[in-house]
Amino acid sequence: MPTIALNTALLCLLLLKTIAFSSDSFIFNGFHGANLSLNGVAEITSGGLLRLTNTTKRRKGHAFIPTPLRLNKSSSFSTTFIFAIVSEDIDVGGHGIAFVLSPTTALRGSSDAQYLGLLNSTNNGDPSNHVVAVELDTMFNPSFADIDDNHVGIDVNSLKSVESNTAGYHLNNGTFRNLTLISGDPMKLWVEYDGINMNLNVILSPITATKPEVPLLSKSINLSEFVLESMYVGFSSSTGSMQTSHYILGWSFKLNGKAEDLDLSKLPSLPRRGPKEKPKVLTIGLPVILSTVTLMAIAVAGTVLWRRKKFAELLEDWEHEYGPHRFSYKDLYRATKGFRERELLGTGGFGRVYRGVLPKDKREVAVKRVSHESRQGMREFVAEIASIGRLRHRNIVQLIGYCRRKGELLLVYDYMPNGSLDRLLFDHRNGLTTLSWSERFRVIRGIASGLLYLHEGWEQRVIHRDVKSSNVLLDGDMNGRLGDFGLARLYDHGTDPQTTHVVGTLGYLAPELSKTGKGTAATDVYAFGAFLLEVVCGRRTIDPELMSMSDGPNLVDWVLDHWRRGTVMETVDKRLGSEYATEEVEMVLKLGIICAHAVARARPSMRQVMQFLDRDVEIPQLSQDYMNVAAGVSHLENLPGFNEFFTSYTSLTSSEKAFSQYATAGESLLSIGR
Repeated sequence: MPTIALNTALLCLLLLKTIAFSSDSFIFNGFHGANLSLNGVAEITSGGLLRLTNTTKRRKGHAFIPTPLRLNKSSSFSTTFIFAIVSEDIDVGGHGIAFVLSPTTALRGSSDAQYLGLLNSTNNGDPSNHVVAVELDTMFNPSFADIDDNHVGIDVNSLKSVESNTAGYHLNNGTFRNLTLISGDPMKLWVEYDGINMNLNVILSPITATKPEVPLLSKSINLSEFVLESMYVGFSSSTGSMQTSHYILGWSFKLNGKAEDLDLSKLPSLPRRGPKEKPKVLTIGLPVILSTVTLMAIAVAGTVLWRRKKFAELLEDWEHEYGPHRFSYKDLYRATKGFRERELLGTGGFGRVYRGVLPKDKREVAVKRVSHESRQGMREFVAEIASIGRLRHRNIVQLIGYCRRKGELLLVYDYMPNGSLDRLLFDHRNGLTTLSWSERFRVIRGIASGLLYLHEGWEQRVIHRDVKSSNVLLDGDMNGRLGDFGLARLYDHGTDPQTTHVVGTLGYLAPELSKTGKGTAATDVYAFGAFLLEVVCGRRTIDPELMSMSDGPNLVDWVLDHWRRGTVMETVDKRLGSEYATEEVEMVLKLGIICAHAVARARPSMRQVMQFLDRDVEIPQLSQDYMNVAAGVSHLENLPGFNEFFTSYTSLTSSEKAFSQYATAGESLLSIGR
């Protein structure tokens, strides 16, 4: 009995050295025995780690000190913690960790993925949130004005940071070194707020480095304007479609003072990454084994030769540099169960698409088989596929990789369980339900966001060249994602496209393509405009039914004709009934007409399109003369004054001012035409 009592006392003493806690000061060198308020998937592991999220998808986790802090206008605080973000994919994680001051530990109604478990789409930016956070964000989201997919930001009541910087730290000689948040390596973060001088500093460094003298972020801010007198302190995290674990190894906090340094020797270890090393096994009966292997080799020689022919691939030396993007035909054959008809998802002008499950990681994919002839330029084409495979955006179907065989190219994409948008818009058999207006508008905004990322948000400009409803796929949450990059081309920002081969789909092709053959951002915008009208009207861009109602089957011309006659709302899909916002539908119809303008320079950029959809800028009223130009009065381009008008338009920065000039300029141009 004395021995048991002594051991118990030693254990308690060890815990006290590891965890010290009071209402305004605490330190956790590991979290064994820690009294924390946990919810979501947050847990304390058997090894003493605080794991906010595990590798499950679209989950969130919260961990808070259960006792609130008592703050006043001049309160200061200092905290330091060690974290690690471990992603199953070394190139992308999701979505990050936030250190939080919150009036509640529950954060009920918060969303996962890009909202980091803090807020949701309805309360993001609401001053009544009283939430202040420092985010470690590993996903790029243009709607939050993110600077990249690897940054630290200061958030006040919104996921749109008031201050942010790429993750890294300053050496004492002034050199800045980048850090990759999803590297899986432990890192140390300091958050220090001076309530007297009203200044918030954030410092990041590797775990073994000394504390940098220059902060990563420094923001003059009066937090007393945003927080309440009673606030909880803790962490929030979330995952999206990527399997990511978010860990806290140790945490120290001090109200109105300097947080105590963590003891690195007492911190728990992160789980082993990758498979365990296999033990060495001594060879027994080597002569018997060699004999057996020889007999088996002879027996299966014929089978091996047959399988080699069956799974033969076209692989040249230059393709080895694209190894991570190259799939074996054998794996794709197994994934699709031999390209069985039951796994067929659809057939298009460029090939057949099959559902598959990769044998190695059980990932669901869509495999597109495209016929091709061995031709000059295939090397550049595959290089672009590998580059496009690095695109990361929540409204873009990720192109995972490719495989080449003689006469055949296979493209591998993420699988979208709800299929393509055109199936729900135009196929009314098999009990398919009609999309509501709110669902359609969410898809519209999502595809606009994806196109903005392609045109402006990546290291190169990507011209999709085949924007259409059949290439818009719906994920499990009915979010629209732009897919099929088989025709896409990449250009450096500021350079002109050189391709002169016209590709695309009839009904989505901008008029200037017949002259130049060059796919540009403006031709993508034209196709997006036709897509907008498809979604609102529930009709294809080339619809034979329109022949009896207008001069031709072109949807753009039909809607434009109705607009000029003041009956544009008669073009709305009748299956929507009256369950939509008239003003919003009319705005989208007008935007479709503007995007599908016959003159390339008259179309807005995708950044302007997003401003219109978000109601940051109102679309101006369009004059009758402007409508005539939009209808394709192409001879006006040769009239005096036309080039000067559109040159002045492209130099303007205000979308509203630019479009408002159409009415005045249109009158003079058309009077010249007469």
